[in-house]
Amino acid sequence: MNWRKTLIFTLLRLSGSEIPKALKHIERMHTMDSDELKKIQKSRLSFLLLHSAKHVPYYREILSRCGVVQNSNVNLSFFDKIPILTKNIIRQQGKHLCSDNYGRRKAYSNTSGGSTGEPVEFIQDKFYCDWNIANKIYYKKINGQEIGDKELRFWGSERDLLVGKEKFSIRFRNWLYNRKEFNTFRMSEEDMKKYVVDWNIYKPKWVEAYVQSIYEFACFIADNNLNIYKPDNGILTSAGTLFPHMKKKIEEVFKCKVFNRYGSREVGDMACGLDELKLSVWNHYLEIIKGKIYVTTLNNFSMPLIRYDIGDVAEFTEKWGSIKNIKGRINNMIKTSNGVVDSAAITSALYFDLEGNLFTSFSKYQLIQKKKDEFILKVIVKNIHDWNNDKIVINNVMKKILGENIVLNFNLVDDIPPLGNGKYEYIRSEV
Repeated sequence: MNWRKTLIFTLLRLSGSEIPKALKHIERMHTMDSDELKKIQKSRLSFLLLHSAKHVPYYREILSRCGVVQNSNVNLSFFDKIPILTKNIIRQQGKHLCSDNYGRRKAYSNTSGGSTGEPVEFIQDKFYCDWNIANKIYYKKINGQEIGDKELRFWGSERDLLVGKEKFSIRFRNWLYNRKEFNTFRMSEEDMKKYVVDWNIYKPKWVEAYVQSIYEFACFIADNNLNIYKPDNGILTSAGTLFPHMKKKIEEVFKCKVFNRYGSREVGDMACGLDELKLSVWNHYLEIIKGKIYVTTLNNFSMPLIRYDIGDVAEFTEKWGSIKNIKGRINNMIKTSNGVVDSAAITSALYFDLEGNLFTSFSKYQLIQKKKDEFILKVIVKNIHDWNNDKIVINNVMKKILGENIVLNFNLVDDIPPLGNGKYEYIRSEV
């Protein structure tokens, strides 16, 4: 018997969490056919639009002008007339995109990861968070992994790299959820040898992994002809694009199914699956126009994101409610004399200080690796006084992540243009 599952759900209910209730709703919708799901999705979309027209300053005039909401009636046939929401608009509008009652919704701030340039702050709330977590549990469950089953997170924490230890609350959570974590933001050969040993001792049923980290680990295992325990239920990759060659290598090495989960900080997990990814149609309404993804969050009433340009591309499958061929953020592994570092660690460290506060002295950056231990950091500075302090912090943090012997040169620039495809190359290695 999985006593952890019983205990976890009991504690969630006692805390007033909506997670168990949301999960039941999702599981019930899982049994419905596409016509029923379309009706539910449209109903949720209509409810969100009515709420936005009434409570969100930015959308009051827009939704009326577009003919989407008039006299408390919603006309979804005009939905495509709503202007696309971009990160620049979010920066310009700020609190005008927030509901006038978000203060009563246990709201909190979050930020985009910065993979398309300067990060953006978003407001989310407990209701949104509970539905997002329920959705994570659902995606695991339909792929064979019950909450409380033994799992391993091949994940990353820049805080653990810099501070050197986990907080007690994280250690307790991992015990409760029967979870072990390997910090993959920096992996030397010695680290990876140790991970192989610990992995084989632990024998995980399920693994959640940063896509680039688990691919690098798979290559190391194959190159050194090492034996690795096969996860019973599979490996779920996230936080980057799972390319076909990466999926093939991971499957060959670990001899298990490899799932792909697609999502982002600003909208949560949107889809999960093997080759075709099942959409969370209860949490999101997705449009794909000329290959580009535009997402509307259906459960964030504190700061609704309507037709948000997330910066990724994909295709709908022939079956309604699923997508394929997703191309989004590309994480690189940076190799220095100190080992291998996932660029996700660098991204976080260059936008957030150790207290989790966003650096405000600069906007965009681009880190270029010129030699094995030599880097140039291009930055667009907004406040030179604050930048003079921040660059000292950043230099120290980069040395802790990449190695004390690295040389980091700063280059202040006026602009950092995107690539030809519109994506922003925030980390590049020329080695």
